[in-house]
Formats: sequence, structure tokens, C-alpha cells
Amino acid sequence: MSLATGSTPPALDAIREEDLRRDIFFLASDAMRGREAGTLDELRASMWIAKAAREAGLEPAGDDGTYFQFWPMRRVRISEGSEISLGNKPLALWRDVVVTTPVTSTVDLPVVFVGEGQPDQLANVDLHGKAVAAVVHAPTSPPAPNMSLRGYRYALAAVRQQSQALIDRGAGAVILVSDSVADDDMAFGFGGVALARGRYGLDTARSTLARGVTPNVPVLWVRRGMLDGVRAPGQRLTVRLYTESFSYPSVNVVAKVGGMDPARRHEYVLFSGHQDHDGVRYPIDGDSIWNGADDNASVSVALLAIARAWAKKPGARSALFVWHGAEERGLLGSYWHALHPVVPLESIVAVLNGDMIGRNNPDSAALLGAQPPHRNSTALARMALEANDRVTRFAIDSSWDRPTHREGWYYRSDHLPYACMHVPALFFSTLLHPDYHTPRDEPQRIDIAKLARMTRWMYATGWSVASVAERPALDTGFQLERRCAIGPRE
Repeated sequence: MSLATGSTPPALDAIREEDLRRDIFFLASDAMRGREAGTLDELRASMWIAKAAREAGLEPAGDDGTYFQFWPMRRVRISEGSEISLGNKPLALWRDVVVTTPVTSTVDLPVVFVGEGQPDQLANVDLHGKAVAAVVHAPTSPPAPNMSLRGYRYALAAVRQQSQALIDRGAGAVILVSDSVADDDMAFGFGGVALARGRYGLDTARSTLARGVTPNVPVLWVRRGMLDGVRAPGQRLTVRLYTESFSYPSVNVVAKVGGMDPARRHEYVLFSGHQDHDGVRYPIDGDSIWNGADDNASVSVALLAIARAWAKKPGARSALFVWHGAEERGLLGSYWHALHPVVPLESIVAVLNGDMIGRNNPDSAALLGAQPPHRNSTALARMALEANDRVTRFAIDSSWDRPTHREGWYYRSDHLPYACMHVPALFFSTLLHPDYHTPRDEPQRIDIAKLARMTRWMYATGWSVASVAERPALDTGFQLERRCAIGPRE
């Protein structure tokens, strides 16, 4: 017998296109200024979501009887007082040279040029105590040609890959000169704006979130026009980098609908999304507001629609709705909630997460966590696929769920911390498109009919999870192909 109930969810008619359209045109409007994490704009969007959740009939489930779970975020960036010179020529920070990782470092080193830094070019070169310069070359897994911000993502992957190899060989500093792809304004120019923001993380000594140790080796990315100067004989690199640090609040919005079965009402189906995006950034075609309509206002308003349906007809198990803050900073809000859940972690029977559910072919979608090694609950994956067969009938693109996919999409949304903590979890998406992380991701480009179908699929899956007698089991031996930053408590 199927694990799913096989019945049509009772409040599908409560998920209405007109509600989704109204909400997304507000949440992704210019008035919300892109909802950048750690800013008043993210807080303003979060307050609006909490108000809408209350109007939908949801109870507060955050801290101290509120809809909010506040948590601290730490930002570290390069100080504008830093100085970089090649030879006797000062370089303008973020215009002539981009520092890829915020480090405090003082170096005065001779420059050695190693071409593209390929193994045969390094075989007989001593890199210790040198500023090693190389030309950027294509990374091992470049982004697909039609992806947005391809040049920047190509350059960042290449710079990180090449610099690590040179640091491992003993380089005291690294200078990477753009190739033709990395030199484009939408690569180097955007990089100067994006990387100037610095690095973000959870700001607490109590967090068990694993952090890598970053050596104080400056990694510099420069324009292609500097190639002749970098490879000229006798050059020296002088660097004085200083960092500064700030703590900001971010917030998860948390609400619930109680279950109707006294025996199961203390178990929860968690519906997950994130409300933040990129804020006001690099202008493209005169538009500097990165609205994030698909990423991820689409799921933020979908959760409100599911909430209205759930409040109209509650399930046997309870429903917990979490809009995570600072997903774009590295899944920080979901890491925080997975480590500090508002209900016992073992009471969460499944996490149904969505990210970008309103674009691309109207009849196709993706379900990540539905095949090994990403599948951590065969029972939960079966419920979602059966709900699609009953209610929405999308053609499922399974390629993005494979560990060989170049985007690593499974690892880039808020289900991941929960899966790492061994909570059954799925990720609903309609995948990337050329407007991803650009100001062109605006509400008028959303396919509202498709958004409604995706919302109904998530709702129908959640209804099955809430209704079955036995909670979906975790697969024995579940282990992802990449190391998790957190893991289940012993």
C-alpha cells in the first residue's frame, strides 16, 4: 500500500493565483529594495511576512511568543585604509584590484610569473616567499554558457581553484590576471562590488557550524591590462591589508498551524523558504535593485498561500512555516534554526523546502533529494512524486539532483542543514535561468500559473506527510558525497 493517503488535499482551492500575484508584486517590488540580509530592507520584508502570516491565521512560533527568531550575523570586510602597490604603482582597491578574501596581511615580496600556473609550468619553480602571478584559466567545472553572471561565476571559481593550488605550493601572495572571460565588466566589475562586501557567517561562539581556516595569504585579482606589468622582471608586490568586522541582526520568521490529531499534533511538517535577496547592487541597464522575484519571493509567497490552505483545513500533524533569513549569505538562517530549532528537532518529521519555483518551461520542475546520494528518505520522496502524479503532473528534471551536475544545486538551499542533521528533506525548484541574481529577476517575469502549480505540489506533499500514520523514515546509511558543516547530535 502507498505511504501517501492517495486523496486530494482538502483546501487546494485556497491556493489562488490572484493571491500569489498580489503578494509577489509587493514583496519583490522596488519598494523592498532587494531585501538584502542584515539590512533594514530584510527586516522590513520579514515584518511584512509576519503580518501576512498572522492574517492567514497562523500562530506565532518564534521566540517569546512572537513570529521572529532573531540571530546575529558577523561580517568581515577589507578596510578602505588598505593599500596595494605593484612596483611603485598604487592600485585602486576594487577598481584596479579585487581582494577575493578578507584577510589581515602585510607583505613585501618579489613577483614570479608562472603563466597559467599549470603543473608543468610549476615543476621547477620555488614559490616559497614569492608573490606568484598567473593568468586565469577555465575552472574544472565552469558554469553553463546561458547562466546569468556567467563571467563572474567563471572567474570566481577559477580564482579560488588556482589560488588554492598556488598557496598549497607555498606562495606568500597570489596575483591572478583576468583572461578574456574574467576581464568582462560583468565579471571583474561585478566582482569589485560583490567582494567588497566581505564575508558573512553566524556570529556566536556557541555555534557548532564548522568553519574552514583561511590562511593570511592575500589573493588578488587584477585586470587583463596589467599582464605586462605583472610579468615584467624585478617587480615587487607590497600589500597592507586590514580587516574590520561588524555584527548585524538577521531573522527567521516562524509560524505554525496546530495539528488536529492529539497523538500527532506534536509532530511537524516544516515548510521552508527564504525571504532575503541581494539588495541594491551593481547596475545593469540602469537598474540597481536586485528584486529577487523568483529567488526567492516566489517561495515566500507560496508559503503564505499554503498557510492559508492549512489554516482553512489543518492536518493531523502540525505545520511549521519558516522563512529563513540570510540564505544568500550562505544558508545562515537555516543553519541557525537547525542548530536552535523552535520545536525539538526530532519532532520535525519532514522539511519541504522551495527555492525559485516560478520560471522556465511551464510543464517541468525539479525535485532534489529524490535520488541517491541526496535522497535521505525514500518514503518522503515517494510521497512527493505521488503528489505530483495526483495534483500537478510536472515532468520531473532529475539531472540537477545528480552529484555530477556542475551547479551543485542540491547544496545551495535551506533544506541542506536539516538534511545534514538527519531530518527527511526535499527541495522543490524550477531551476536557474538567465535572470538569476540580476536586476532582471522581477515579478512581471514570473509565470504565476506555474507558481500556483508548484505551490499546490508542495502543499499536497505536506498534506500527505501530515496524514500518514507512520512518519517518513530516514534511509539507513544516508551519507552525502560532500562533508556537511553540521551533523546530528549524539
